[in-house]
Amino acid sequence: MTQTRELDFSDFPPGSVTEYTTLVCLACIFDIFTKQFGLAPRSAYSEIKRYAPSVKELTCPKAVRPFFDSEDKHPRCPYCEAAKRWHARLDTHSIEGGKTTDAPRRALFKQLQKKGERFQLLELKSNRREAFFAWLDTLRISLDFSKPEWLIESTRAYLERREPKTKWETVLADLRAVRPSSRISEGWELDGNRLFLAPDLYNEVLLVQYLVSRSQEHGGRTLEGRLTLLELIRRIRRGGYLNSHGISTTDQFETLDQLVDEVAGSGNLKVYYVVDRREFLEKVKLVYASYA
Repeated sequence: MTQTRELDFSDFPPGSVTEYTTLVCLACIFDIFTKQFGLAPRSAYSEIKRYAPSVKELTCPKAVRPFFDSEDKHPRCPYCEAAKRWHARLDTHSIEGGKTTDAPRRALFKQLQKKGERFQLLELKSNRREAFFAWLDTLRISLDFSKPEWLIESTRAYLERREPKTKWETVLADLRAVRPSSRISEGWELDGNRLFLAPDLYNEVLLVQYLVSRSQEHGGRTLEGRLTLLELIRRIRRGGYLNSHGISTTDQFETLDQLVDEVAGSGNLKVYYVVDRREFLEKVKLVYASYA
């Protein structure tokens, strides 16, 4: 296939678009329609072409039949052992609604609506906490925890999400170190290749790094080294973050929950989804030709 798989999201602020990828086994689907439902191949083909998976099916952390995830170059379906030629890739992009994304999202949707069934466009209600954890999942996949650079990369990713109008890729092009600073009460300042963050902002970066890395090993890895949850909260408390944000609970898990709310933000929002169905439609046609 020579078609361009990627969609152009360059007009969107970094951190506002989350990508999900999964494989679907068309051999499984055709077998269901032809053997279990008793449809003729032509009827099965027509039904499958119209099939629109739910957002949950496309973005679920653990894929279920007929979807599966694999990083193999030549994967086989885990359910029926079908080879690669029976598989179709489905890419799903979620866009967080908001002032910074509404204009580019409307322009993109207007363009894609002209392409008919090749793209599925969806709109769902969500909240900022769910959007934050979806962003964290994508960030975790993109980081290489075996290299120390991931600490700087995760810092920049959070700043991009927090201040989407700043051209962080240019500002932090030569960044080598991130440090807390008591000289500034809020925001950040750059000194050569060193980035200094106000105490509250630095603590938020530590929280993000803890959350994104804690599944890797015991505790979480941060700019301050490996921290358990208790150690992280003690550090954040010493920095005055809990008092300034009205967090007074003594239970560490309740404290973490409230910290997440502070960083993620509160309230509902709309999330827009673009499902790229181009490969799916091409593969369905090829599989039908085999059945026919």
